[in-house]
Amino acid sequence: MAKWLNGEKAIVTGAASGIGKATALKFAEEGATIGLIDINPEGLEETLQEVEALGSQGYIEAVDVSDAEKLAVSIDQLIEKLQGIDILVCNAGINGTWASIEKLEIAEWQRTLQTNLTSTFVSVKSVVPVMKEKGGKIVITSSINGNRIYNNFGASAYSTTKAGQVAFMKMAALELARFNIRVNAVCPGAIDTQINASTTITEDAQEVAIKVEFPEGSRPLKDESGKPEQVASVIAFLASNDSANVTGTELYVDGAESLL
Repeated sequence: MAKWLNGEKAIVTGAASGIGKATALKFAEEGATIGLIDINPEGLEETLQEVEALGSQGYIEAVDVSDAEKLAVSIDQLIEKLQGIDILVCNAGINGTWASIEKLEIAEWQRTLQTNLTSTFVSVKSVVPVMKEKGGKIVITSSINGNRIYNNFGASAYSTTKAGQVAFMKMAALELARFNIRVNAVCPGAIDTQINASTTITEDAQEVAIKVEFPEGSRPLKDESGKPEQVASVIAFLASNDSANVTGTELYVDGAESLL
C-alpha cells in the first residue's frame, strides 16, 4: 500500500506531546522526513526516537514558539537540514490563564496571543519563501473554542487566538493559492492531551460563568474524549494529495460536541 507522504519534508510545532507528537508519528508512518519543534527538549528527544523507530529521519529544535525571532531561526535551520519543506503543521499552543476580562492580566493576554496566534503567523511567514517554489501544505491546529463554542468562561484570550487562527488560515489560503500552497485548519474538541495540566483557571472565571446544563453525555458520537491520533489522521489527510482541492477550510474533529 502506497504511503501518503512518501518523501515529503514536514515541520511540526508542539511535537513533544499530544496532537503534535501523534502527528509526527503519523507522518513518519506515512514516509515523511520530519523537523520537530517544541519547548520541551526531553519530550522532543522521545518523539525523535519514536520517529526513527518507524524508519523515518527527524531533526529537532528546542525553542519557545512565543519568541518570534528564535522560532523563525529554528524553522530556517530545520528547512536547511530537511533540504526543503513541503508540509507545515502549526500545532504548538497553550490554554493560558482563564480569568474574567476584568481580572485577566495584560501580560497573560499577550503570552497566550504570542504563543498561539503570533507563532502561527511567524511559522507560516517563514516557510512561504521556500514553498512558493513548488507548492506546499499548511495545517493549523485551532479549536472548537472561538469558532463554534464560547462557553468556556474566562478563556477570552485562548478563544480569541483560536478564532484568529481560522481567520488567518482563510486569508493565507487565498493569498497563497496562486503558488499552489494549500492552507487548512483542524478544530478539535476535547482531546486527551497534557495541555490542561498547564492551564490556570482563576476563581473569578467561575464567578462570571453562565451555568449551562448539558444533556447526559457531552459528546454525542461517544461519551469520551477524542484521541490525538484521530486528529493526526485528519492532519495527514490535509497534508496529502488526497485533499488536493481542499484549501481555506476548517475541519471539526469533535464527535459533534460543538453542535450541542
